[in-house]
Amino acid sequence: MKLHELQPVPGAKKAPARKGRGPGSGNGKTAGRGHKGQNARSGGGVRIGFEGGQMPIYRRMPKRGFNNKVFAKAYAEINVSALNMFEDGTVVNGELLKKNGITKKLYDGVSVLGHGELTKKLTVQAARFTKTASQKIEAAGGKVEVV
Repeated sequence: MKLHELQPVPGAKKAPARKGRGPGSGNGKTAGRGHKGQNARSGGGVRIGFEGGQMPIYRRMPKRGFNNKVFAKAYAEINVSALNMFEDGTVVNGELLKKNGITKKLYDGVSVLGHGELTKKLTVQAARFTKTASQKIEAAGGKVEVV
């Protein structure tokens, strides 16, 4: 087969529907818009969010009060079990976690969660620790430092 012999599979290429091009097309005259009315006109139709005069949902919903989501801090969360990859006596901080690919971003700090077991004696520096995480780190002979 040569490059000039290539052609699409039969039935793969379909001609676009040509609206309003006579009765033989099956979509002539009104071109699928029906007879008269707002949507039959050029530029017809209603704006986005219009509900036929009913009070629209964006006006029915209350928009008041305070939401802390904008100001809340986001933390990179890691489990205690992920710390087993480090050698004994290592000082584990956010930069080291990012360098080793445990976290992609540091956000507003690192939060250490207590899932899994820890077998290494480490000094862990993070913004937050859960109770179980700090207990497991100290039980393994390590230290917890809140940065």
